[in-house]
Amino acid sequence: MKGFKDFVLRGNVVELAVAVVIATAFGAVVKAMVDVIMSIVGKVGNQPKFDEWRPAGIPLGAFITALVAFLILAAVVYFFIVKPYTLAKERLFPAEPEAETIDPNTELLKEIRDSLRARPNL
Repeated sequence: MKGFKDFVLRGNVVELAVAVVIATAFGAVVKAMVDVIMSIVGKVGNQPKFDEWRPAGIPLGAFITALVAFLILAAVVYFFIVKPYTLAKERLFPAEPEAETIDPNTELLKEIRDSLRARPNL
């Protein structure tokens, strides 16, 4: 029972549960945005959806609808989530300059050089 309690109360499980809940709610928002944009695109072609379009009996309309919806979804996610998140992350948490790694052999050679310079000339 202790193992189960540790598993449930571990921070990763709670964070994952919160992420699932937020993602589900956000998914509804993104779907609504895609529906709005698809309506606008459909008005241009005098058809709210392309699903009924079947040239020569081939259901190309469903593919076009899915493709346009995917592109709109990708654009919404990129421009409203990824881009602002990246900018905020760079502004709030600037990347620290990488520490210069010193090779131990180089340090040893510098010590030998300095000790040779410190010796009196013979």
